[in-house]
Amino acid sequence: MSLKFDLRPSAAPRSDAEREAILADPGFGTHFTDHMAVATWTAQDGWGDSAVVPYGPFQVDPATAVLHYAQEIFEGMKAYRHADGSVWLFRPFKNAERFNASARRMALPELAEESFVESIEALVEADESWVPAGGETSLYLRPFMFASEAFLGVRSAQRVQYCVIASPAGSYFSGGVRPVSIWLSREYTRAAPGGTGAAKCGGNYAASLVAQAEAARHGCSQVLFTDAVERRWVDELGGMNVYFVTDRDELVTPELGTILEGVTRDAIIALAPELGLTPVERRVSLQEILDGLRSGAVREIFACGTAAVITPIGELKDVEGTYQVGDGQAGQITSRLRQALLDLQYGRTPDTHGWMHRIR
Repeated sequence: MSLKFDLRPSAAPRSDAEREAILADPGFGTHFTDHMAVATWTAQDGWGDSAVVPYGPFQVDPATAVLHYAQEIFEGMKAYRHADGSVWLFRPFKNAERFNASARRMALPELAEESFVESIEALVEADESWVPAGGETSLYLRPFMFASEAFLGVRSAQRVQYCVIASPAGSYFSGGVRPVSIWLSREYTRAAPGGTGAAKCGGNYAASLVAQAEAARHGCSQVLFTDAVERRWVDELGGMNVYFVTDRDELVTPELGTILEGVTRDAIIALAPELGLTPVERRVSLQEILDGLRSGAVREIFACGTAAVITPIGELKDVEGTYQVGDGQAGQITSRLRQALLDLQYGRTPDTHGWMHRIR
């Protein structure tokens, strides 16, 4: 049975003036709305205590399991304001499906997909005035789940907390879309076969931070990992999937297994044929990419994810040098795919795939 998330309104919501000041320059992930959706699971009773409540801190015991064993997962998605004022989600049941896949891998309880989407809808309805309008603004949504039982023992937690928080987000590229530089990590790997690479859990991101810092020292925005076994096959970026456009009009991306099954990644595969591209999921060696950049066989490279949608990559770097992608600017295919996806999310083109989910 689907959970119900009834509203328990905040007694002290932000004033209209305060909220409008934040929406004028929201940034990303720094401001949060007045409410959050919550539910609790116990091994004895299952899911319960579901509601939309005032935003606020959790009280956790020093022995809370997540602090010691990192048993947690999360999702990232957005609510979009269309020109007519309506508010929509993009493929929320796909996020729900991935959330449960992550839960299974991290030995956490699954949440019915209907309850997952209901929690999102209830929170967005309660804080609908926080959904910005104009440009590429949106309301970023962060569902997450963590082991909340207080115990020191290596086993699955018997008590789990679920929550959804929301944060208004400005345009990722406030000054226009700019190609980024990517560092090729030779020392660190992101995930191994049989590991947690396909789960959206915080530990994967924590493990990438030292490599991300290395990338920053070399003037790069992100790091690209290779596989953990042979150190030759392209994996993904620290927080995004990656695509390669070839001179044969193929849109190539690494196959699933140790990488996260991105919702944006999946949408791009579906959209590719509409732009005359053949999507290909396969193993891709780093050497193939570097040789392709030299020969022209690889014409464009871009990254994709919820936050930035599609990000053009202008160059790759490693200890041996710099490898420019095309002319170093956003490629034509990259730009067309990005615009097609944004037009769909913001209601500027018909939703022929049935991906958009109206809230109000």
